[in-house]
Order: sequence, then C-alpha cells, then structure tokens
Amino acid sequence: MKKIVTLGEVMLRLSPPGNQRFFQTHSFDVEFGGSEANVGASLAYWGMHVAHLTAFPDNEIGWAASGQLRKNGIDTRYIHHLPGRMGVYYLEQGAMQRSSQVIYDRVNSVFSNFDGKNLNWDEVFDGVDWFHWSGITPALSKKCADLTLKSLQEARKRGITVSGDLNYRSNLWQFGKQPHEVMPDLMKLTNVIIAGSRDFKQCLNEDFKSFNEVKSMAFHRFPELEFIVKTDRISHSSSNNTISATLFGSKKTYSSKAYELTHIVDRVGTGDAFAGGLIYGLLHFKPKEAIEFAMAAGAIKHSVPGDVLLCSLQEINELASGEAVGKIKR
Repeated sequence: MKKIVTLGEVMLRLSPPGNQRFFQTHSFDVEFGGSEANVGASLAYWGMHVAHLTAFPDNEIGWAASGQLRKNGIDTRYIHHLPGRMGVYYLEQGAMQRSSQVIYDRVNSVFSNFDGKNLNWDEVFDGVDWFHWSGITPALSKKCADLTLKSLQEARKRGITVSGDLNYRSNLWQFGKQPHEVMPDLMKLTNVIIAGSRDFKQCLNEDFKSFNEVKSMAFHRFPELEFIVKTDRISHSSSNNTISATLFGSKKTYSSKAYELTHIVDRVGTGDAFAGGLIYGLLHFKPKEAIEFAMAAGAIKHSVPGDVLLCSLQEINELASGEAVGKIKR
C-alpha cells in the first residue's frame, strides 16, 4: 500500500441549499473541506494510506472536522487541536449564466498560526511515498509559508516524491510577502507541478509569451521537476463546461480526452479530484494512462455535491477507457 502525506487547512463550508442566493436562504448546508485534504480523501477511498497534517480548534467544531476526515479514511494522528478559530467559507452555487460566489472568513485561523515546530518529521514521513502541497498554504501566513518549506525540505531529504498545485489566489497573499518571494524555493523542491501560465507568471513574477516558454523555463530552472500538468476549462455557462488536461515531461507530452459537462452539480473540489487522480495515476500507471485517469476523476467530481470525490476506481477507469459512455454507474 502506498503512503501519502498531505498538508493544508480544512475549513467549514456553509452553502445555501440548492441554488439559492445568500439573501434568500434561511439555512446553510454544512461541509468540511480543504484543497489538500480533498486530494487525500480521494486517495484514501482508492486504498492508499493517507495522513493529513493540519491544525483545528480545540472545540466541538474542530473535533467534528477531525471526525469527518476519519470518515473519509484519512489518518488524523498528525492533526493538532489548539486554541483559536476555524476557517470558514460561504459558497453560493451558480446555475446557467449565474456564476458561483465564494466568501472567505479564514484570517487568523488556527491553521494560519500553526508553525509545526514540535513535529517529529521522522515519524511523519516514515515509509511515505508521496507528499502533496498547494500554493494556498504558503499564502496564508509567514508561519504557513515556513511550514510548507520545512515540509518540502524534510520530504526531499528522504527522497519522497513531491507534488504541488500552485493554485495562485491573489486575495490570499496578505501577510506582507509576494508570491515570487516565497514560491520559487518551494517549486525547486517539487517533482510534479500542477499549474497554468497565470500561476507560473504570478509565482515567478515573469511574463511568458506561451506555455511552451513556461515549460522550457521550468525544466531548466527546476532540476527536480519531472512533470508539469496543465488543465484547460471552457466555461459555456455555470452548468456547462468543457475540460481537458495535458501532462508535460521534459521530452514527451501526453494529453487527455476532453469532457463536455452539461449538468454540473458542484465545481468545488474538482481540481482536487483531478490532483488526487494524477497522484494515483503516476503511482500506478504510465504517463498517458495517468493523465486520462486524472481527468476522468476530475470530470466525475462535477457530478458529486460537496468538496470531496468519493468514487470507485472502477467508475473512473470505465470513464477513462470510454466504457461508461458518459454514464456514471452507482
């Protein structure tokens, strides 16, 4: 069994039922989710041993969040319960030509103040095959940026494969550092980078004329880099998107088939489902099969409400191979 560690904040998600607007609703549906934990939940569902590294408040909400991760099959022994508050985000689901809206309330959360200085890295990374991070974590605070770098350094010491979803979000970088002052050191220690041109541009503070220029620069500048993965989305409306992905090696390129998604249920967590599929694929398949598996996982997540993809390997393999003929079996 492969062992994987993920690092990142988990938040409380509050959503008006159905497609109601914020000003219509009298209640909220409650979920827990965070990018890296979402990735881990998919991998755990597919039989991997996944441990998530994070911090929650030492109260009923924090313990409920830990319980949800355990329900998703995640090892919670490295979750720290400390004084403070839980990060929250509010999601209004869009439909047709109305876009979804997200409002974050995560400043000064327990995780953003977590430095991880008491972690036993030999224990955390014992027998681990893969470590996954995202650009959300180092954007939250100086402590989170330092914790991410320390995690990558410890993973690299032990020869653990590292993946990073750069996931640039301008509204998160509020603690006094710009992405290009933090991200390059993290990217140097990463083997698989998930990112588009905008992510590279903002994280490196450089302009690129094309993605080919991005690719050439990255493989030259980051010698540990094995793959760059780029997803493409055409949004015809909130309910109708076309998605595909490409995996770039230093010499070969592999593209997935495109999926037209005509009745989207929930877009949140679709990139995380894709990242989970990519990690599973690269651990078990050849690159072409890996990118097809990842894209099928991302496509199916659009049909599942909530932050996490809970879907069998058989369902994903059938869609990736074309046997499902666009129909998801339950």
